[in-house]
Amino acid sequence: MNFPADLLYTKEHEWVRIEGDVATIGITEYAQGELGDIVFVELPAVGSAIAQMQSFGTIEAVKTVSDLFAPLGGAVVEVNAKLADHAELINQDCYGEGWLVKIKVSNKDEAKNLLPAAAYQKLLP
Repeated sequence: MNFPADLLYTKEHEWVRIEGDVATIGITEYAQGELGDIVFVELPAVGSAIAQMQSFGTIEAVKTVSDLFAPLGGAVVEVNAKLADHAELINQDCYGEGWLVKIKVSNKDEAKNLLPAAAYQKLLP
């Protein structure tokens, strides 16, 4: 499995890429594999506030529905509109075209609560 070293991870299987004060959030390769074929994603509206480790939406696969948890808190500045019609992008390219939301980070210190790739991999079965 692929876990890019330039990302940070949560125990709930989300990833985050921080660039300046904007963070891009998605789910990991492990998570999309466990979910199976993803058919729908419910994401917050642009302008919504999300808090670290709180649910900010849901992801629906053929076999289950799961909550999405925010790696960092902030205001949603962009939602991946492609996912409305092509949720399968998450299965095909979870670290690229399958990203979920971008937020303006409210507290960069929250990143201290996240895991580097090696530590995240140790959590996996």
